[in-house]
Amino acid sequence: MKYLELVEIYEKLEATTKKLEKRDILADFYKKCGKDLYKAVLLSMGTVVTGEQDLGVAREMLKRIVIKSYGVSEGDFAKKFKETGDLGLSAEHFSRNKKQKSFMKKELTLDHVFDNIHKLTEVIGKGSQERKVDLIVELLSHSSPEEARYIVRTVTGDMRIGVSFGIVRDAIAKGFDKDPKEVESSWNVSGNFGKVAEMAREGKLKSDLEVFTPVRVMLADRAGDLREALETFEKPFIQTKYDGLRLQLHRDGTKVKLFSRRLDDITNQFPEIVKWANECIKAKSCIIEAEVIAIDENGRPRPFQFLSRRVQRKYDIDRISKEIPVQANFFDLLFVNGDSWIDKPFRERWEKLIKIIDVKKGKFILADSLETKDYKEAEKFYRAALAFGEEGVIVKNSEAKYQSGRRVGYWLKVKEILEPLDLVVVGGTWGEGKRAKWIGSLLLAAKSGDEYVETGRMASGLTEDQMEELTKKLKSFIVLEQGNEIKIKPKLVIEVGYEEIQKSPTYPSGYALRFPKLLRIRDEKDKGPNDINNVKDIEKLFFKQRGKVRKN
Repeated sequence: MKYLELVEIYEKLEATTKKLEKRDILADFYKKCGKDLYKAVLLSMGTVVTGEQDLGVAREMLKRIVIKSYGVSEGDFAKKFKETGDLGLSAEHFSRNKKQKSFMKKELTLDHVFDNIHKLTEVIGKGSQERKVDLIVELLSHSSPEEARYIVRTVTGDMRIGVSFGIVRDAIAKGFDKDPKEVESSWNVSGNFGKVAEMAREGKLKSDLEVFTPVRVMLADRAGDLREALETFEKPFIQTKYDGLRLQLHRDGTKVKLFSRRLDDITNQFPEIVKWANECIKAKSCIIEAEVIAIDENGRPRPFQFLSRRVQRKYDIDRISKEIPVQANFFDLLFVNGDSWIDKPFRERWEKLIKIIDVKKGKFILADSLETKDYKEAEKFYRAALAFGEEGVIVKNSEAKYQSGRRVGYWLKVKEILEPLDLVVVGGTWGEGKRAKWIGSLLLAAKSGDEYVETGRMASGLTEDQMEELTKKLKSFIVLEQGNEIKIKPKLVIEVGYEEIQKSPTYPSGYALRFPKLLRIRDEKDKGPNDINNVKDIEKLFFKQRGKVRKN
């Protein structure tokens, strides 16, 4: 397939704001893709990866690539970029006005574009930046102006065509005459819309678990307090809530892979867990879940930022694993010896998990657990978890199945403090005076369906160190500047504390946070924009604070 055929689809999608029209455009396109369906589906979403892996190309690097590809001055580029606020449109402009035409120009194929961009994820080590530059320059040297626009946008992850998860799901369903719920169910298990589209086309849409194919994890809702959580379920089961990294461990024979909550492969960052898995698991194959925490010399939990250093590290793994030891706390089982267990009750999954793990004290262990309906026993367990430095507890319905990718009320988290929120940064304002080099306030957003809606500003309380770190992380995500105000691509997730949630006519969410405070910057492998709190979460917390009663 010619890449230009996909570009024509991009232009149609960009030309309409109607979701049903976008769905129909993609449904018709998918039906015509033939052998290119897998790559076409991913590219139609503006990506070449199935998780949320970063391509490792910063916005500043991409600016240099456009300048190099079209032989323009930095001044001319800066002027055009300020005018468009879009690297893609800037690349299109310079491609159209390029003085020297290439005599060796060849027509780009969808395969060529997909493969070159995908290679960006694989290039590491010395000289990697130069090789990444060459991969993109090669594409731009053969592209038409319109193709250049979308190649650059794909690399930045800022497509501007309004294609969301729901639109792709519904397009696959319509294109291949399937139920959208069935499509979503398959995606929850495979995490790969390209693969789901191929199965739908072949009439073999299914949701079978496969070892080494990460599964979208089941999520917990928030309970008002411990008593409420216990009364929700007839047969509650309580486990400690650890402040760590959600880990999905896949094993077949001696091969082990570790995946994060966002389906990223983090095997290399935790070689000791791979070793322990082969020593402690008494099953030929399995998929099991754990919460990994950093621990001190006494086995007590350390703050999450220590663990974040482990996740982000690509080199000197042996050294940092000694500096920051970890503990894996296993709490659920999804698959064992060729059979899926997700439709079995939690109690059965837990009992099977106990049987296949030989505990390695302080390292590879089972989550602290208690099955009880008695409030006093549960309260004692909860207080003990808090006293040891853990976040709280998760109260689970012991009779419920595993529902991947969803919050369905089968798990309820109980924490001591008013629930912090995970929000994404979508804008900001440059500081003034000596702080002019930093982003001094942040515009925050929650999810509403497939959209991000603003829910307040964090305009005070940031230290200079925090502003410097945030500015460093956010600079590459800036998509538009107007005076001191900036628009930021929704990529960076932060955990936010606050004194109160208030009704607000100012923000699209309908709510605002009073005195928001930065608690931590979320690690990208732990929580991304798709994992943040939604407006319904904020609404629930609004009515729970100080016993507010909902008025219908």
